Amino acid sequence: MERPDGSRQGCGCILGARNPDAEATMRRRKTTVAGIACGVLCAACVLAYLTSVRGEADAARAEALARYGGEQVEVCVARRDVAAGEKLDAAAVETKLWVADLLPADAVRAAGDVVGRMATSSILAGEVLSLKRFGEVSTSIDVPAGFAALSVPAKTVQAVGGALAPGSRADLYASGDTSTTAVARDVLVLATSAGGADGAVTADVTWVTVAVEPESVQEVIAASRKAELYFALPASGDAAGGGGAAGLALGSTVGSDASREGSR
Repeated sequence: MERPDGSRQGCGCILGARNPDAEATMRRRKTTVAGIACGVLCAACVLAYLTSVRGEADAARAEALARYGGEQVEVCVARRDVAAGEKLDAAAVETKLWVADLLPADAVRAAGDVVGRMATSSILAGEVLSLKRFGEVSTSIDVPAGFAALSVPAKTVQAVGGALAPGSRADLYASGDTSTTAVARDVLVLATSAGGADGAVTADVTWVTVAVEPESVQEVIAASRKAELYFALPASGDAAGGGGAAGLALGSTVGSDASREGSR
């Protein structure tokens, strides 16, 4: 603007100076908004993923139900091989969905039911854990009428290499330093320390439970204290008395030994 004298007047307006505080506040607001937006986006992604996983699980469950026609339940499965006599640790157990109709009756549902327990039989990786693998099945014994259940010590080699199983019928012999004699014929095996209900050998034998007549209990116990007991499986189809000749021969041998010792 020119003055009357022709000189120019300087502009009195001053450009606004920059405010650092205002700019910092604006940046914080932008950062907060961006953070909230990212959080909402992440939450949406997680929700979408969970929905997808749930949908896949439901689809797999529906497929299994359609294929096998049964409900699925969560059970404990062996993550690795477990040897007989080994204590099960938590690292060896995992849970999986299984068709209920395909599970054993005593399938383990909670890992705490078996972790820390000793396996009484070998368990394969991927096998559904069952209580019978840990000796949790019923220990009741069905004793035939008119007989008594008696357990006698017997190592694996004395129990036909561990081949004895519940339901087997065997001859029982007492073997000492100088003689062997038949103690009982055609005895019914009720249980063994290593035999399962299916007759499978799961560990070394340490005892065998047999059904004997009540009047023979004392004789069998006395024989087990004085000598080692051995079981013998007769050939299939042999009658209980089929070994009579062998029994007489054994009796003669024992009698001869006794006579010789008595004459000394």
